[in-house]
Amino acid sequence: MSKLTFTKDFLFHRFRSKNRHGLHSPFIYRLVDDVIYDYSHKEVYDKVEAQRDHLLVDDRLITVTDLGAGSHVNNNKQKKISDITINALKPPRLAKLLYRLAKFAKPDNIVELGTCLGITTVYLQKAAPNAKVYTLEGCPQTAGAAKEVFRRSGLHDIDVVVGNFDDTLKGVLDSQEKLDFVYIDGNHQRDATIRYFEWCLPKVHEGTMLIFDDIYWSDGMKEAWKQIKAHPRVTATVDLFWIGLVFFKPGQAKEDFKIRF
Repeated sequence: MSKLTFTKDFLFHRFRSKNRHGLHSPFIYRLVDDVIYDYSHKEVYDKVEAQRDHLLVDDRLITVTDLGAGSHVNNNKQKKISDITINALKPPRLAKLLYRLAKFAKPDNIVELGTCLGITTVYLQKAAPNAKVYTLEGCPQTAGAAKEVFRRSGLHDIDVVVGNFDDTLKGVLDSQEKLDFVYIDGNHQRDATIRYFEWCLPKVHEGTMLIFDDIYWSDGMKEAWKQIKAHPRVTATVDLFWIGLVFFKPGQAKEDFKIRF
């Protein structure tokens, strides 16, 4: 997608989106007011962002295996950890939002597709310290760097699953009785995104939160987001432009919200 198209999408979203005012759903109002728009400082932010600072000065080269296009053909490149930190990690504003969303959801389990260097994983685990966290990463050396971040953060109970998501995700999902919190990142292809969504459906429940990253990243991702919103089991979605939230609440009238963030 061209930068011009992306900018147009962003401006259109800003024009059409709402803030907390005018929301008639009590659940979505509370989500927006108490979670999305909670800009108060939290001590945990400093601790996790210190790990990001550590990565920003780490100039070690690692071999990055890129399976993000959904191919089983490896595209290997040498990259500095510091460059990956700058170009691939979620910025602090979004990473902190993921923390607040996980804290709000109070999940027993968390599944993350796309570990990268592990900063968002640490945020998610800190938000729900009693949850079992599964994080999936396609690149072995990137996963190795993330494990170092986990060790420095004092986290030893994160299950890191390495391999192509098409090969690894199904097994993780099948091992769970239910799914509470799923963050889908790392493969920005329409068919893969819809496939992973459909794999999650048998285990979702009234309290499940699914989060899809980069829903305006390409025409394919926009189409995937449109199809996910239209699914009959989905009762509420929140489009924050950068990410999309999906909820399943039986008995609730179906609504799609665009929220300014």
